[in-house]
Amino acid sequence: MDNDETIDTLNTLIETAKDGEYGFRSSAEDLSSINARDLFARHADECQQAATELQSLVMQLGGDAEHGGSAAGAVRRGWVAVKASLSGYSDKAILEEMERGEDAALSSYRKALEHPLSPEVRSVVERQLEGVQRNHAQVRALREQVRFTMAA
Repeated sequence: MDNDETIDTLNTLIETAKDGEYGFRSSAEDLSSINARDLFARHADECQQAATELQSLVMQLGGDAEHGGSAAGAVRRGWVAVKASLSGYSDKAILEEMERGEDAALSSYRKALEHPLSPEVRSVVERQLEGVQRNHAQVRALREQVRFTMAA
């Protein structure tokens, strides 16, 4: 893979990380559980750090790094806000939408790893994928916990 393709791949992941940062940060404001708010704030910080790390790699490769999220992420966040307001900002609705966002993040990282990447870049992407997988599992566990509590 040449530098331009690697830069494009990394810029897509920067948008993904920024989408995660914005999504976790805005969702944290509306969750009722203090523990979930704290967890989402930490995940937002982790996503911000991931984007910064990817931006550094893009600059090392001589490219111009993305600095914002994707259009799809903005639409998803808008939908989360609309759905949350219609459901009274229920934790269940917020967590369901955040899980969908993390599904998209998993897909982006997995797709990036389908490309031939230098060992250094691949190592960073694989490590960040592990973080996305952890975030996804934690969001899913919270969603399941809320569903169980609501059903009880």
